[in-house]
Amino acid sequence: MNIIVTGASRSIGRELVKKFSQAGHTVIAIARSEKELFNLRESCNSNGNKGKVIPFPFDLSKLAENMEIFKAEIHKHFKHLNIIINNAGYLANSSFENSGIEIIHKSFSVNYVAALLIIQATLPLLKISKKAHVVNIGSMGGVQGSLKFSGLSVYSSSKAALAVLTECLAEEYKETSIAFNHLALGAVQTEMLAEAFPGYQAPVSADEMADYICDFALNGDKLFNGKIIPVSLSTP
Repeated sequence: MNIIVTGASRSIGRELVKKFSQAGHTVIAIARSEKELFNLRESCNSNGNKGKVIPFPFDLSKLAENMEIFKAEIHKHFKHLNIIINNAGYLANSSFENSGIEIIHKSFSVNYVAALLIIQATLPLLKISKKAHVVNIGSMGGVQGSLKFSGLSVYSSSKAALAVLTECLAEEYKETSIAFNHLALGAVQTEMLAEAFPGYQAPVSADEMADYICDFALNGDKLFNGKIIPVSLSTP
């Protein structure tokens, strides 16, 4: 299968690339850090993985002004596309009063707009695939009625926008072979979480969550479309 994973240089994204590559799939790995992406490719190659990792260093916060570059790179490698995992995220632990335009803009640019534009740019490749699944990675904070936390107003609302986009796209493309689903993750021990909440220990590792997301991306479209699915150990 041909797969795109964003936020591929760290934590969940990095583990996803490893797992897809090990299973024999071809993955375009997107992140800002060129060094980390090429190290990831070398790591996958050295482990004898059957798949192929294609590093694509790119700043998704600037996707809107660089769409042609983005599309050209994707179309250079793929003639069709089976899976997109919009995993890239930006998390700023900042009170609402202190959340300036830079935090607001970057949060929505990375967490929502980039995912929307990636889907738009790759729709022709998704449409011609017999099986296509777009998995948007969200947050429990972006689910209506869930427990909310101070300092995450901007982050959570950007993820909520992504959740509703998922529902809308599933309806709009329900007559095609493309399924759209949204995984609302609870706390996962990632670099991003550690930077925003130093000292906090999440109950789930990045590797454990990547196992779940990998399986869901490959098989979840058999039973789900247009769903916002909580993936969290918290109760209820």
